[in-house]
Amino acid sequence: MPSYEDDLSKFEEYDTQVLGISVDSIPSHEAWQKSIGGISYPLCSDFYPHGEVANKFGVLREDPNAPAYGATERALFIIDKQGVVRFIDVHPIGEQPDNEELFEILRKL
Repeated sequence: MPSYEDDLSKFEEYDTQVLGISVDSIPSHEAWQKSIGGISYPLCSDFYPHGEVANKFGVLREDPNAPAYGATERALFIIDKQGVVRFIDVHPIGEQPDNEELFEILRKL
């Protein structure tokens, strides 16, 4: 997610609000931000009720036999100003689309 921080001004050029969300607690978010030197966009905690937002977006790992049960998939969503989901990318934890791919989607909106 630090790559979003690096390109935050470009996201703003597309009138886009970047935010992060996870099922981690607020203290976990604060510790993570501190460990990477901070970020300036919002982080939302989907901690309680646990994973309610992630579940609604279909990215909560609900199978108790699966690895990382109760965590979320690594995913990106682009949602337009009318609340319509325009782009979804679910990817392995160590990968993410290049920001240029996201900018291409934003150019089309």
